[in-house]
Amino acid sequence: MGKKKGANATKGAKVFKTKCSQCHTVEAGGSHKQGPNLNGIFGRLSGQAENYSYSAANKKSGITWTETTLFEYLENPKKYIKGTKMVFAGIKKPAERKDLIAYLKESCA
Repeated sequence: MGKKKGANATKGAKVFKTKCSQCHTVEAGGSHKQGPNLNGIFGRLSGQAENYSYSAANKKSGITWTETTLFEYLENPKKYIKGTKMVFAGIKKPAERKDLIAYLKESCA
């Protein structure tokens, strides 16, 4: 996916705050909430954040998180990983997903 034209990390921060921050943190060493801390997510296998209790489906998915896999996952998490315990309906607008991923690339590196 790379740096797509129009991806805006500032807008992505707002998406994160309104749709993700209730369940996730992004800072290094941040705590897990209902969902895992997302720091270091890019290049990591799904279900591997230390000290977080993932669903079996998530641990066995074999997904490596990249911009592309996150873009697909964030549209409909329960469809992408059947059996995930993530209760989020997803982000239908492609531009919002791109902005969120741009923010995650900056804040989770």
